Amino acid sequence: MNIEDALARLYSMHQFGIKLGLDNINNLLEQLGSPHKNLKSFHVAGSNGKGSTASFIASILMEAGYKVGLYTSPHFVKFNERIRINGAMIEDEYISGFINQIDHYIRENSPTFFEVTTALAFNYFYDRKVDYAVIETGLGGRLDATNVLKPLASIITSISLEHTEHLGNTIEKIAFEKAGIIKKNSPVFIGKMDQQAVDVIKMKAAELRSSFLDIKNFVNLENDRAIVNLDNGTYSIYSTPLRGNHQLLNSSLALKTVNKILGIESGNLISNGIKNVIKNTGIEGRYEVISQNPKIILDSAHNLEGVEVFLNEFSKEFNQYSERFLIFGAMRDKSISGMLSLLSPYFTKIYLTYVQINRAATIEELTSITNQKGIETEALLDPADFINNYLIKAQNSCLVVLGSMYLLGEIKLKKMQIGLDKLKEGD
Repeated sequence: MNIEDALARLYSMHQFGIKLGLDNINNLLEQLGSPHKNLKSFHVAGSNGKGSTASFIASILMEAGYKVGLYTSPHFVKFNERIRINGAMIEDEYISGFINQIDHYIRENSPTFFEVTTALAFNYFYDRKVDYAVIETGLGGRLDATNVLKPLASIITSISLEHTEHLGNTIEKIAFEKAGIIKKNSPVFIGKMDQQAVDVIKMKAAELRSSFLDIKNFVNLENDRAIVNLDNGTYSIYSTPLRGNHQLLNSSLALKTVNKILGIESGNLISNGIKNVIKNTGIEGRYEVISQNPKIILDSAHNLEGVEVFLNEFSKEFNQYSERFLIFGAMRDKSISGMLSLLSPYFTKIYLTYVQINRAATIEELTSITNQKGIETEALLDPADFINNYLIKAQNSCLVVLGSMYLLGEIKLKKMQIGLDKLKEGD
């Protein structure tokens, strides 16, 4: 089975949809010899910021000299992006060999795409003998396929209303699901969130006799810097390569975690871990500027909290441009009406587009929502072609592509196909 056949087999498992629960993944991992039981892991959940926080943890550990596995989702362009060791993507040969190895199990048990991908990551990290694995949840926490781990620490970055059909329709219910990653006597670190969520997570930690560390008790924001209280002193974070003050909190949460669990506190090591997070982990799509003149920003804000975070940064510069264009696409289970209501005052023209997956809202569905809100929009069938023309013609304007990571992935793929990958920030 070559890589094309293996990925086709893997993607075909999308037909089995989302199956929350741990029986399937436990059975599959048992067939593989339970590789996850031999991983020293950090388990990261949250409505927003989990990918960034996981990447900061992995980057700091790499700078400390460890061999680090990083599992995130979804990917932007290439499936292999999801599974990395010290920044290098999993090899095609390993993927195809793994799918071939468990093909009989797939045929007999119909596991989901995410279950098989998670088992692949765990098996790969075990085979390659990583020192630590940093694992991002897929959906929720308690019943997520990644939740078979017994991690060194659980990290919950934020809580907001998302995936309500699966996780519940209140902050408390969603916090309960995310808190499901906490394990007995294993510390839990939480980021900035509403007090209702804090109370739920704190109660779960107490129930499991797990130490509870709340970011507001170990980080102070002061004059656009984050001062992190470590076991033996403090460390100030002034900026990160990922734009936005929220990344000060994400990097602080990561730093406190590795400090508390592994005693890491070397200033040079920490500085390099934060400074090199993009190079070390390949993280992208967070207020990512792919062109300066004309300005093009890609951002994977996919819920209300994410849009608010994006606007906190965008509000600093949007008045510089005579025209501001938005290309928007999202999954239909997101708060589309709320997101577009927040975004519309900042843009002179909004384009709606469709992401090529079953869960995506169609242009017609998006248009129906914007019509109800009285927001003027226009359908856009080929965002990549629009961007290509924009690069040639635009003057004193800004283009933002925002929404689903799948939308950004499609743009990035087309970007490579039409040669825009030569763009560098500052061109």
